[in-house]
Amino acid sequence: MASRRDFFKSFAKPLSQAQEENLLLVRPPYGKSESLFQSECPACESKACVASCDEKIILIADDGTATLSFEKNGCTFCEECAKVCEADVLSLENSETSEYLSAIFKISLESCVAHHGVICHACKEPCIDDAILFNGMFNPVIDDEKCTACGFCLSRCPTQAITYEVFELDHAKV
Repeated sequence: MASRRDFFKSFAKPLSQAQEENLLLVRPPYGKSESLFQSECPACESKACVASCDEKIILIADDGTATLSFEKNGCTFCEECAKVCEADVLSLENSETSEYLSAIFKISLESCVAHHGVICHACKEPCIDDAILFNGMFNPVIDDEKCTACGFCLSRCPTQAITYEVFELDHAKV
């Protein structure tokens, strides 16, 4: 008899190398422009943004730029990374607009257990913006108008059914 864990694993798909690389392309909120990340982050010696993140989701990529990893947690938009950014790559001036949003999240119909008749609300429960909508008990979708790209849903999904597309800060698709 298969265990519940084996059942959920059957829906999970291993991340492709392209998806793993995209995990490092999501920028912290409050970013002004991609060119600032590329020019100023590598020169920053303090990396204060990393230390300021209570959720431990800000990482420094191989190219020296600040990126987000939603593998274990999501962003609370606490503003601490922007407050400590000495290079002004992250700025609270950008908190009033959604221009800093750099990812669009989607739920895979194939991998999501709720789309296969299993009651699962693992993605909805941590979503404080009520951006994940269900048709009754099943068939979740992400409302792009409400989604802040915090990433909590991605880290909570037991089958890795949630993915995202990355956009540069000027909204050109990467």
